[in-house]
Amino acid sequence: MKHETFNCKLESEYLSVKNEKTVNHPKKTSAFADNPVDDHPVNDHVVIDHTVNDHTVSSADRDVSIPWDSDNQAWWDWYVGLADNTQSSPPKTPHQSDQKPLAFYGSDAPPPSLTKTNTLSFEDLKQELSTPYDLSPETVTGFQTEGYIKLPEVLSPGAVAILRQEIVGVLEQQFGALLDSKSQKKGHSNSVKEATPGRRFYSADMVWLENPIIRLFVLSPRIAKIAADLLSVKAVRLYHDNLLSKEPGCGRTPWHFDDHHFPLATNDVVTAWIAAQAIPKSMGPLAFAKGIDTWRLVEDIPFSKADTSYDRRIIDTFERLGVDIDDDPFAMGDVSFHHNLSFHTAGPNSTPVSRCVLANTFYADGSHIVDAPTMVSGDWQKFLPGVNPGELAASPLNPICWPARECWTDGPNTAATESNL
Repeated sequence: MKHETFNCKLESEYLSVKNEKTVNHPKKTSAFADNPVDDHPVNDHVVIDHTVNDHTVSSADRDVSIPWDSDNQAWWDWYVGLADNTQSSPPKTPHQSDQKPLAFYGSDAPPPSLTKTNTLSFEDLKQELSTPYDLSPETVTGFQTEGYIKLPEVLSPGAVAILRQEIVGVLEQQFGALLDSKSQKKGHSNSVKEATPGRRFYSADMVWLENPIIRLFVLSPRIAKIAADLLSVKAVRLYHDNLLSKEPGCGRTPWHFDDHHFPLATNDVVTAWIAAQAIPKSMGPLAFAKGIDTWRLVEDIPFSKADTSYDRRIIDTFERLGVDIDDDPFAMGDVSFHHNLSFHTAGPNSTPVSRCVLANTFYADGSHIVDAPTMVSGDWQKFLPGVNPGELAASPLNPICWPARECWTDGPNTAATESNL
């Protein structure tokens, strides 16, 4: 993929060096610390043991120091396989309701967000995605205390419908498989291994570079300003976008926090998780362990790249200590924001509808890359091309999204606008 020079001259304008913000939470590496370097290659050769729940994790299984040598989809196939699926849902706590799943996801009729209800023009969508969403001081404090926040009506139903249409189109084209329990396209084969158990967890990244509609959602000043306000920083850059679809029958996403995923030497990192349809519990909404410091309860659990023991032990620890879990459904237009120290998971998708999401990760301008990224950071150099460990985390592909530039929608292939709607 060619990355052309942006009209805003990102290469020169966005590479300003700013003072690194001092954070209150140190970067955590305990689960991955002191891992001896293995002589044998990993990635394609990792075989995940789904029967292991409790054992001593070997030094070889703990070693994640070898860089990831495959693409982002292969990373997701490996990572989703680390989830323990002996339980069908995250552990519950007394505050949670036994609300039944939304009926339309179990019926033959498509849910409202899957039908073409688009009445927004390109300019209307651009206006919506550039209009500020005001946050109260209590909301910001809540995020910084709990580690996440779920905000209502960030997007209109029309914007959600447009987003889903684009996500489905991109993933169907990339993987040659129809979403929402439809049959595979003729003449295409899906060569990527299945997630275990059940159907696939599709992923596509850096789509904003080529797709002008996705670009509006990824570079949106409305979304980016929320991220900056929640982190209480003046400016945020884009790490990368991620178009995700948890297919019907796909199992859980393992418990984790993003501090180990992003090779950024800062804790001023937040991910906007934008649901592209309403998400009932039966579809596997993102679920959060309440409390930004909850990671301290599980920091000594050894990570294993070869089995489900890490996820299983976190489940057991949270249940034993009565950690409060928020796995409430997502309504149409909801967007959640989670801090890189927030522990989160997601249940299986037991509906016939693909769970489509756009996840955009932002970090404070002026941040640096850690000195030694691991395989858990996946294909991070794709997102920060030309940036080496220890250097300033700023490349032409990491634009400042807030404060917004006048030409915030600019990028490669901008000619397609109204025709895409």
